[in-house]
Amino acid sequence: MTSEAISDFRSLFLNETPLMDVRAPVEFAQGAFPQAHNRPLMVDQEREAVGTRYKEEGQDAAIQLGHELVQGDIKAERVAAWRAFFEQYPEGVFYCFRGGLRSRVTQQWLQEAGIDRPFVAGGYKAMRRFLLDQLHDRVSEGQVQILAGPTGSGKTDVIHAWPRSLDLEGLANHRGSAFGHHDEAQPAQIDFENAWSIAWLKQVEQGPGPVLVEDESRLIGRISVLPEFLALAKQADSIVLQASVEARVERIRRDYFEQRYQRYQKTDPSLAAEQLRDFVAHALTRIRKRLGGERYQTLMQTLEEGIAALTSRNHWGHFDTLIERLLVDYYDPMYQYQFEQKQNRVLFTGTETEILEWLASR
Repeated sequence: MTSEAISDFRSLFLNETPLMDVRAPVEFAQGAFPQAHNRPLMVDQEREAVGTRYKEEGQDAAIQLGHELVQGDIKAERVAAWRAFFEQYPEGVFYCFRGGLRSRVTQQWLQEAGIDRPFVAGGYKAMRRFLLDQLHDRVSEGQVQILAGPTGSGKTDVIHAWPRSLDLEGLANHRGSAFGHHDEAQPAQIDFENAWSIAWLKQVEQGPGPVLVEDESRLIGRISVLPEFLALAKQADSIVLQASVEARVERIRRDYFEQRYQRYQKTDPSLAAEQLRDFVAHALTRIRKRLGGERYQTLMQTLEEGIAALTSRNHWGHFDTLIERLLVDYYDPMYQYQFEQKQNRVLFTGTETEILEWLASR
């Protein structure tokens, strides 16, 4: 591959081509791509100074300042970082924001160092526009089936087991409920949308047919789901996952509480119970108004009893009580109300095994 600019965005994303992003770190943090690595031409302060000079004195003065700020050892460090990137990813390409001056300067310095790699035509802005257009095109086509089911029924397990599916909660790094946040931070909104578009693009590349997506609300944690997709989901055919209350309680206890408690214990066993209590209490406080004062106080009391039983004899029974009350009194009524709006579009209802067999038969 020569140093000519690349405009085949589809291939870049489908092939997961390593991307070197030469924008400043602040730009990268605001939005990037899953396979991108930030190796800036200018750091944040340098970019800000150059931008100010451009506004006040024009392009030539800004370019001159840029070369003054990034020279000598600083320039050598930047070029060394680029060299290391392309030694690790010989097939990689690079981009700036619009595929303009920063890409040209980067390419020139790389060539001076004996490295001949192409940049992306139109840069980040063009790739982002491509992914947004792809995402809206997929929504317009309407090729989705919605996986519904009450909280704790195991919808994520079905999504992971069925190859033609999209895991929006996985992409958002959040399970979707008040108890759903992970230890790791959620991605930026733009990063989520980029990853979603790429994942859907890969599904389309496999051939025609609907993609299975879990029924989601407007927000997954702090990540917003596209309103156009939510409108599509309301009208799409649904598949409903069934599971007993007992099975749901067990799954939620394991996935939301026991696993978190185990992670806390690995960090500091003496604080694990207190950290678990704080996590649950914070989640309950977030939905306090919708729970109502009396129900909230009852659940908080059950939590305190549960922490005491957990620390004294490693007993999880009070957590099962808390979870069942949340399901029966809070989550299930909300699910039932939402389900009634779409029950005339249900294609199939069954357990995880039955749903996977039904999907395979089609």
